[in-house]
Amino acid sequence: MTTADTVTRAEVEDFLYREAALLDSWDLDGWLALFDPDAKYEMPCNDRRDGDPARDLMLIDDDHRRMQARVERLNNRRAHREYPHSRTNHQVFNVQVQSAGDELGVTASFTVWRFRGGRSSTYVGRYHYRLRTTADGFRIAYKRVELDMTDLRQVADVAIVL
Repeated sequence: MTTADTVTRAEVEDFLYREAALLDSWDLDGWLALFDPDAKYEMPCNDRRDGDPARDLMLIDDDHRRMQARVERLNNRRAHREYPHSRTNHQVFNVQVQSAGDELGVTASFTVWRFRGGRSSTYVGRYHYRLRTTADGFRIAYKRVELDMTDLRQVADVAIVL
């Protein structure tokens, strides 16, 4: 894999499935390793899906350093919201890929089920990625999670990585 023009959707799907498997197995260090050092990870508020971190409140607006701190916190036994860890099941589908210069623009729908303390929660939305191709595979330059849900009261919190 060397250029964005020669990549197939199946290769991108396999990468997204691998990311989902890392999250479901709580291999957050492995998940973080998928990101480039200059990567961004963001999630706008569910009432403002088109939110811009420069002017709007975001649920998540992380650079690589903040992602690393998030992973360290969630891996710590003192993370009372997630210890013991929730069981999750990330489903990724309707993947679309567009070449964008040296990067790939990728969108995908998702559903994430979370099971914890005898309760289940469901998160539904859309992923937006910018992926870079390298000799070793893909690297995430940017990931944006847009929730389709209009209300988070049913799920209480978003303490897992979507």
